[in-house]
Amino acid sequence: MKNKSWMYNPIWKILGVLIFLYVLIGGMTTPLNPGITYITPDSANAGEMVTITCKGYNTNYYTNQDNLAWLKLDSIHLLPARTVTAKDENTLEITFDLPNKFPVQTESAFGTIITYNAKDGAALRPSGLHIKKVEQGEDPAWQSSFGKSLIAPTGIRFPFRSILDETIRNTFFHVALWLSMIVLLLVGLYHAIRYLITKDMASDKMSASFNRVAIFYGILGLLTGSIWAKHTWGTWWTTDIKLNMSAIAMLIYAAYLVLRSSTFDFEKRARLSAVYSIFSFAMLIPLIFVIPRLTDSLHPGNGGNPALGGEDLDNTLRLFFYPSIIALILLGTWIATILYRWDTLEDKTMTD
Repeated sequence: MKNKSWMYNPIWKILGVLIFLYVLIGGMTTPLNPGITYITPDSANAGEMVTITCKGYNTNYYTNQDNLAWLKLDSIHLLPARTVTAKDENTLEITFDLPNKFPVQTESAFGTIITYNAKDGAALRPSGLHIKKVEQGEDPAWQSSFGKSLIAPTGIRFPFRSILDETIRNTFFHVALWLSMIVLLLVGLYHAIRYLITKDMASDKMSASFNRVAIFYGILGLLTGSIWAKHTWGTWWTTDIKLNMSAIAMLIYAAYLVLRSSTFDFEKRARLSAVYSIFSFAMLIPLIFVIPRLTDSLHPGNGGNPALGGEDLDNTLRLFFYPSIIALILLGTWIATILYRWDTLEDKTMTD
């Protein structure tokens, strides 16, 4: 810690601010792909004609009167709509002549509703229509292709997820905060171990500074996650294993702050803090990454619920997600260096 010139270099600080502004502006203004929020009715019997009302999001149904629709049963069975009528930009009335026979092994089936026009591209509602009282078999009404090439909409757009809606943008904050927190805690852990080896008080103050910023990030992560839970699950908090283990991990680290304020003996404080920092990080790993994977969980990434892949994190989201992590790490490091310099001045004041 003899050479701290990097602390005063403004380049990486400015870079962190610029990247964060890029994420904030681009991440909040990029539109979502067209999608389908719901359909009604959502069930019908095989062999009957059914007319459903399809409610779209970010769609242009009325402007584009060339709307098409299909009922997709699996990768090789499609049923074209009999009629498609646009009521307004976000509402379609779609009529299907459902066959009596379905190529399934059960007495019911779920079909994905797909709508398409040249401006919106394809919008879909997975398993949107439940068909009951079906007979097993093939029917000539089923087709194996859309009958035309489906053109994707132009421009950068985020994926539409019917559960997440606009809150998919929280990926840039909630998820990025937790990943940045892990990086900052690793830096704090490194300096804690360095103190135990060298007894350099500068390492203790640096460890404490990074740990405090990481704890702040963790609290923000819990808050943004709670907001997300309210939108997607209908409640601010649940007994979900991932949420509870994350809260326990943050409480363990909160005790780190209490420990540091429990004594004014600098060497004793540094020694206890370093040991507790190692213990806290050792507890963090099983609490967040191991235990939640051993049981079912609503939280993505646990219990067979995928995360950070496919529609949850496509290439458009990555344009802002990874820069968000970089920006938060740089900004967190900047805050940590300010805290370090503050602690150094405070210690000098107390010893004078």
